[in-house]
Amino acid sequence: MLRFTQVDVFADELTFGNAVAVVHDADPLDTEQMAAFARWTNLSETTFLCRPSDPAADYRLRIFTPARELPFAGHPTLGSARAWLTAGGTPRSPGEVIQECGIGLVRLRRDGARFGFAAPQLIRGGPVDPAGLPELAGGLGVDVAEIVAAQWVDNGPGWVAVLLADADRVLALKPDPRAFGRFSNIGVVGPHPDGAETAFEVRAFVGGDSPFEDPVTGSLNAALGQWLIESGRAPQSYVASQGTRIGRRGRVHVEQVDGEVWVSGATTIGVSGAVALP
Repeated sequence: MLRFTQVDVFADELTFGNAVAVVHDADPLDTEQMAAFARWTNLSETTFLCRPSDPAADYRLRIFTPARELPFAGHPTLGSARAWLTAGGTPRSPGEVIQECGIGLVRLRRDGARFGFAAPQLIRGGPVDPAGLPELAGGLGVDVAEIVAAQWVDNGPGWVAVLLADADRVLALKPDPRAFGRFSNIGVVGPHPDGAETAFEVRAFVGGDSPFEDPVTGSLNAALGQWLIESGRAPQSYVASQGTRIGRRGRVHVEQVDGEVWVSGATTIGVSGAVALP
């Protein structure tokens, strides 16, 4: 029996964020066992806490969707850190947790009642080739002229970001994931009016054989923060909302500190127990 925790991330009330399943002390499991369990949980991500191979890290995290292993993902990073600390994990450096994962080391810290991570460097950035815009527009069900900007913001999962004129247009989208083509993971963002509760509305669409809308997405919001702040489209500190159209209430806090973008949010433990993995 292995310790098991399920954490709701980016919401301060259970069922309104994005859940991650966390298996503790998972070193005895092989890749196929991890992949099979992730298919069984059928959550957007399931993680496995293992002993680190890097002496600077507090733990090593393996992250699986029901279909594949990811080198990095945001809400699983925050939820797994919360689970590890709650289970008695002690960081090597007070006030900071170091996670080892497929993209290297990721720094985490407590931000009041929230947990935050330092946005990793992009694997791929830069504007989308104009020749790809009709494909993006077709998948999202918008006119090419409605795309204010489109940017590769891939920090592991393969995100491409599309900026629309406003949050209402983002909320009105009815995409066709079968038409995503080479753009398998599309994040869409649009600004709310001045004075609104949040600065931006974000939606994340995953294509492929089992398409879905991700409720609240840390990796996408981290890369969006890097892009929007650096391009002058967002202030150095803002809050984004995500999951609105699917009944969630995700709140993602994004802040640039000394040139580094941090992403933080609330975490709520929903399930604690043990799992009978072989």
